[in-house]
Amino acid sequence: MIREGQAKVLKSLLDTDKGEDIARLLPVLDAKSGELKRSLQDAEYIEGGINRLLEGLEGGIRDFSIPDGYREVERYFVNKPYAVVSILYNDDRDEYLYYVVEPRISEVESFFLADIEDKLGITLLFTEVEEGVKGGKKEKILRKKIEEVVERYHIEFESASLRKISYYLVRDLIQFGKIDVLMRDRFVEDISCDGYNIPVYVYHWIYGSTATNIAFNEPELDSFVVKIAQKGGKHLSLSEPMVGITLEDGSRAQLSLGSEITTRGSTFTIRRFREVLITAADLIRWGTFTPEEMAYLWLCVENGKSILFVGGTASGKTTSLNAIALFMPQSAKIVTIEDTRELRLPHENWIPGVTRTSFMGSERGTVDMYELLKVALRQRPEYLIVGEVRGKEAMTLFQAMSTGHTSFSTFHADSVDATIHRLEYPPLSIPRSMLQALDIFSIQAQVFIGNQRVRRNLEITENLGIDPTTRNIKTRRIFEWNPAKDTFDGLNIPLPAMGKSNSHVTIMVSEVLKEIGRFNGWSGSQLSNEFKTRAQLLKLMAEREVTPQEFISTIRTFQANPEKAKKEYGI
Repeated sequence: MIREGQAKVLKSLLDTDKGEDIARLLPVLDAKSGELKRSLQDAEYIEGGINRLLEGLEGGIRDFSIPDGYREVERYFVNKPYAVVSILYNDDRDEYLYYVVEPRISEVESFFLADIEDKLGITLLFTEVEEGVKGGKKEKILRKKIEEVVERYHIEFESASLRKISYYLVRDLIQFGKIDVLMRDRFVEDISCDGYNIPVYVYHWIYGSTATNIAFNEPELDSFVVKIAQKGGKHLSLSEPMVGITLEDGSRAQLSLGSEITTRGSTFTIRRFREVLITAADLIRWGTFTPEEMAYLWLCVENGKSILFVGGTASGKTTSLNAIALFMPQSAKIVTIEDTRELRLPHENWIPGVTRTSFMGSERGTVDMYELLKVALRQRPEYLIVGEVRGKEAMTLFQAMSTGHTSFSTFHADSVDATIHRLEYPPLSIPRSMLQALDIFSIQAQVFIGNQRVRRNLEITENLGIDPTTRNIKTRRIFEWNPAKDTFDGLNIPLPAMGKSNSHVTIMVSEVLKEIGRFNGWSGSQLSNEFKTRAQLLKLMAEREVTPQEFISTIRTFQANPEKAKKEYGI
C-alpha cells in the first residue's frame, strides 16, 4: 500500500522536469502501477502522471528543434513511444521535408551501445542459426540476449537508458537501421536512396515525393544494401552488383552496390507492401475512379470479361487489379501468378502462384511466369490473374483468353494504341486475331492536381475486335478523365451523375454491357437498373468509409441476396 507521504513524493516527481528523477522512478512505477491506481484517490491524476513519465523518457522526441526556414505541418508517432515523424514545409522553396526524430543518446549511452552490440554479435548469430527463427521471434531473442549481456557483464545504467539502447540495437541488428521508421510508417509507399550522402526520399500518401533528414555515407550505404540483400536471401557483390529481392513483409527492393553501374554510389529502392487491403470504395473516395466506372467493372468481372490495367510505374495498376478482383464470386476457382506476392484475396478457392529463381545461378530450378501459366491452365481456373505481362507468358495468356478463360493482368504502356503496338510487335508478337479476346483496357497514371500528385483512371476503353475493312483493332472509349476539371466524362449517359461525374455510359454505347444484358436475358431497363444499383451501393460505401471487411461482406451479401444488401444501405 502506498502511504500518504509516498504519494506526495510521487506527485512532486510527476511535476518535475528532471529526466534523471523520472528515469529513476520508472522501475517503481512499473512495479507499483496497479497498486498506485488502487491507492490514490485521484485516478485521473495518476493516468496523466504516467503519461508525463513516458513523455519524459522519450528524451527529445516531442521537443526537437525544427530546422530554420521550415514550419511543422503534421506530427505523428511511429513505433510509439520511440520515434516521431514530423512533416515540415518550407514556404520559400515550396517543398516538404519528412523529418524523423528518434531518442537522443548521450556519449555514455553511445559507449554502452557499441560495447553491448560487440558482445552480442556472435551470440545472436549462433542463436539465429540454431533456432531458425524469423520476424518477431528474432526481436524477442535479441531483447533476452541484451538482458543477459547486461547482467553477465554487470553493466549498470538507468532504465530509460536501457530502453533507448535496446531500441537502437533492435533497430540496427534485426530491423532496417536508419530507415526502420520509414519501413514502419503506414503512410510511406516507396523509399529510395540515390547514392552516398544524398538524402533518402520517400513517397508519402498525403505529401507525395519528399526528402528526409536521413542520409548514408559510403561505408554505411555499401554495408546497408548488402544487409538488405541478405534479408531477401540474395547475394550482392561487386561481381554481381545489382539484385531485386522480396522482403519478409512482401515489400520489393531493387539494390545496386558501388559506383560502377550507379555512378553516385550504391542505391536502393523499396516498394512497400501495403498491409491494408484497398477496395473499390477507397479508390472512389480518393477520386481514382467514379462509382459508375467501378459499377461497370463490377458487371464485367461478374460476367467473365477480360481486363488489362495499363499504365506507368507506380500508377496504381496492381492496386486497381486487386480492388476489382474482390468482385469475383466467392466460390470461383482462382489462380494468380506473380513475380512478387502482391495480390491479396479473401477467396478460399484460390491458388496463389509465385515465380522462383534458381539457387545455383543457372536456369535449372527456375520457375518463371510462363511455366506457372502453363500449369495454371491445367487447373481449370474460372479466373486467371497474372500480376504483370512482359515476356513470353503474354502469348500463353492471350491463348487462355481466346479459349474462354477470364483473365486480368497489368501492362506497362501509356495509352491503348501504345498497348496494342507493344503487344503486336516483338518481343511479345501477339497475333491480332488473339488480341480480340481482350475485352477492356483501363488506362491509369499519376497526375498533378495543383501541387498534389494523385492517381487517376484516364480512360476505360472497350475492344470491339478487328475492323473488317482496315483490319485494325477497333476500340471505343467509354469513360474519360477530364484534366481541366478533374472530372470523369462518359458518352450520352441518361443516368444520374455521382461523385465527380459529368455524364456516364449508356447501355446503347457500351457493346460489353449490351452483351452482358443479352447473356443474362435482361431488358434494357433491367440492365440499366443493375448498373445504377451497383453504382449507388459503391457510392454509399465510399461515403461511409467502410472497412475492407465491411466492403467484402456487402459485396458477398449483394451477390447472394441483392435485396438484403439494398435494404441495408437504403437503396
